[in-house]
Amino acid sequence: MVKLSVIVPFYNVQQYAPDTLKSLRANTREDFEFILVDDCSTDGTPDVLARAERELPGAVLVRHEQNGGLATARNTGIEKARGEYLTFLDGDDWLAPGYFPQLLSAIQELGCDFVRTDHVQSTGRARSIHRVPHGRRWTVMNPREAILPADRSTSVDYAYAWAGIYHRRLVDRGILQFTHGLRTAEDRPWIWKLHREAESFAAVGLLGVYYRRGVASSLTQIGDVRQLDFIRAFDQVIEETARDAQADKLLPKAVRTYCAIMAHHLGQIERFEPAVARKLRSMSAAALKRMPQDVLAEVMDSMDATRAARLRRVRRRAMGSRTVAA
Repeated sequence: MVKLSVIVPFYNVQQYAPDTLKSLRANTREDFEFILVDDCSTDGTPDVLARAERELPGAVLVRHEQNGGLATARNTGIEKARGEYLTFLDGDDWLAPGYFPQLLSAIQELGCDFVRTDHVQSTGRARSIHRVPHGRRWTVMNPREAILPADRSTSVDYAYAWAGIYHRRLVDRGILQFTHGLRTAEDRPWIWKLHREAESFAAVGLLGVYYRRGVASSLTQIGDVRQLDFIRAFDQVIEETARDAQADKLLPKAVRTYCAIMAHHLGQIERFEPAVARKLRSMSAAALKRMPQDVLAEVMDSMDATRAARLRRVRRRAMGSRTVAA
């Protein structure tokens, strides 16, 4: 029986894939499988993965006929997974030797739906430790209790799918799957659903995932239209949270996070292509209009002046345009 399924999407990462695969070889076990999803790469990545299929114990190679994005690639891996537990890794990141056996041992010991872990961020030669923003460690809790407070960083802001391990029952309940086709912010609706609908979780202090930041091909470094998928992602967060039985408690957190991410993108609007920048402004204005207005007003009044001003400017500009058009 397969105990752990590791889902690893790859897209045009021939420079980094060998390190990723080498770290997987240092984490093999007879009851582990590694589902390598080639999301229609156009560089040398397919050749690297073909060798891995032959040489990596437990490797299962799946190829997409067209590029679907990270969320879709992860869903492909989830569909193929046979393990009692599942975890993720991105095709340009890597692991410490023996990390997955430790991670599996942690969730088995705790007996919860999912476990979240710290990670090491790698930017060039610099290394920094990033921790789950949840103070209690090795303690099983209700995931809902880790969503709030609204004005502080909490577990739903730590939206890294690869920073954890998940029991198969979450797949069976439809909780672990990602929103098909999201090109960025795909982890945001996913982490919110996980914390709203799963029954138990814990945070642990294991360090073993190395997250490579600043990769030139990463969507976080590219100012094209795919970046605007954060709006679709957070619209989903707001819509689903609004239907929750505790919507009055949870919506301020969801709206505040949405506004913070929107203000961040508007503050870096010069890195977008001109047409995309215009679209960002118009889509942001429309998104602000869709939000629950009473909650939005409270959130904007409590934000720092710089970010609140960016959002208000976009709203005013959109209202002015409609007035002129009329």
